[in-house]
Amino acid sequence: MERVLGIGGYFLRAADPATLIAWYRDCLGLDAGGELWESEAGPTVFAPFESETDYFGSRTQQTMLNFRVRDLDAMVAQLRAAGADVANETEDMPGIGRFAWVTDPEGNRIELWQPA
Repeated sequence: MERVLGIGGYFLRAADPATLIAWYRDCLGLDAGGELWESEAGPTVFAPFESETDYFGSRTQQTMLNFRVRDLDAMVAQLRAAGADVANETEDMPGIGRFAWVTDPEGNRIELWQPA
């Protein structure tokens, strides 16, 4: 059986694509802008959630992007300094890692994960 090799892209609608690209570049260091982005190798989770979950924030958000980070505290501080909408809570899951959430300018909730 053939298998997929990994995530090949993530595409989302935006009212202002240029502003959203700039936010991802300036706040998260993702300088791709619709071009190829070489991410670091590491674990990737594929997990469907119940349709009634509040985990993604708004019920209108059908998917949630999760980015692996090296230092969650430093990333959260960087985002707050940039004025990003960062959730106050974080979550620590023993053996899995630590999590925090930020909402991009288009209202998409993003999960940040520092693997254990």
